[in-house]
Amino acid sequence: MTLPATGLLTSSEQEPNLKAKSGGCGCDSNTAPEMDEKLKARIANHPCYSEEAHHHYARMHVAVAPACNIQCNYCNRKYDCANESRPGVVSELLTPEEAAHKVLVVASKIPQMTVLGIAGPGDPLANPEKTFRTFELIADKAPDIKLCLSTNGLMLPEYIDRIKQLNIDHVTITLNTIDPEIGAQIYSWVHYKRKRYRGVEGAKILLEKQMEGLQALKEADILCKVNSVMIPGINDQHLVEVNKMIRENGAFLHNIMPLISAPEHGTHFGLTGQRGPTNKELKEVQDQCSGNMKMMRHCRQCRADAVGLLGEDRSQEFTKEKFLEMSPEYDLEKRQEVQEGIEKFRAEIKLAKEKVKAEKQTATKEKILVAVATKGGGLVNQHFGHAKEFQVYEVDGNEVRYAGHRRIDQYCQGGYGEEATADHIMKAIADCKAVLVSKIGNCPKEKLHAAGIQTVEAYDVIEKVALEFYEQYVKAK
Repeated sequence: MTLPATGLLTSSEQEPNLKAKSGGCGCDSNTAPEMDEKLKARIANHPCYSEEAHHHYARMHVAVAPACNIQCNYCNRKYDCANESRPGVVSELLTPEEAAHKVLVVASKIPQMTVLGIAGPGDPLANPEKTFRTFELIADKAPDIKLCLSTNGLMLPEYIDRIKQLNIDHVTITLNTIDPEIGAQIYSWVHYKRKRYRGVEGAKILLEKQMEGLQALKEADILCKVNSVMIPGINDQHLVEVNKMIRENGAFLHNIMPLISAPEHGTHFGLTGQRGPTNKELKEVQDQCSGNMKMMRHCRQCRADAVGLLGEDRSQEFTKEKFLEMSPEYDLEKRQEVQEGIEKFRAEIKLAKEKVKAEKQTATKEKILVAVATKGGGLVNQHFGHAKEFQVYEVDGNEVRYAGHRRIDQYCQGGYGEEATADHIMKAIADCKAVLVSKIGNCPKEKLHAAGIQTVEAYDVIEKVALEFYEQYVKAK
């Protein structure tokens, strides 16, 4: 079907309903307390901590931390594949000085880039000198950019004062279990205080330091996101307990991510046949935890040198060979002007969402999924054939909630491999009732319809188009 395009300017903002401190409630139920203005400001333009912001603001990671002090069975740090999008992968390592130069170049080319993170390819706190030197240089030259750190947590308690001193306001801990017996199945070894520990002993040390670090972040009023890798048959049924524990100990946000275990990545789990979760399994666990704490469902499991909006990777535009030849033209005034424009647009989007929510409420509570092709901005604004992923939303008569994303192969490939790609796309969104796109060709449209997936062509706010489709879907039943 084709919906009429009505004014580009629409459910209220879907921000976390959390208390002011990092130890606040992370519930996303109707009874959760509202965030105060100070806390809203802390996450307003952070694409990881705010699901709504990720449509508009970009992030970048710099790869300055090669060493790691634990060995996860799902990790194989590689430095030479630009086509992989998963944690621990980078094309090239940087010195702190090179990293600072790159940040200034990117900040001038992508003024909506608001967040700089160090996430590897090893562990930043296993490389403290390089990590903190990089943060020092960037804080001095680009004070408007938020600083973020992602760590396994082993050395976090030792560096909490330094983190606070540098105004690093967002820290992510990867915490996969609160049971050392389960941890022994996830971690091959833990290197602590010049000694290597294996099995339950190593997992117990890691967990002790992670919980100590989480408590220290809470006391320092530093926002903490916890990443948990979902591993079927190992920790999948245990993650509800993890969720409860981290909430009680001050975590701000929980990101349950699917295990990536393709054999070609050379990880232990990949080589031993450990599968990752299906989309349905992942959503079920996220849903089980969402009544207890706000879920981050928009994570893309970024490379350690990722650049751009979540869901896109512009790192190859800024390779060392290229960015070292560029003069950084960091202009704070220009960046502020661009971001003020984004905020005006977000305000218009918010009003449009509130209007359509008031107009489209229905009595039915049946929930369906729809897939959306988008280039960002919270809009249905991408051609079906150009999409490299679909954002998936859960819709009922009153709400449109982000449910995750599905990576796909790009359909338009000049006629090469399109049959196989079409089959892959159908499988990726088989549980969706419709795909919302700006345009779609007749051939893929027919294939989708034959698979029972309707197509909606529109250029408008995602929530608005999704609710209009839902209304017609219900009437047609």
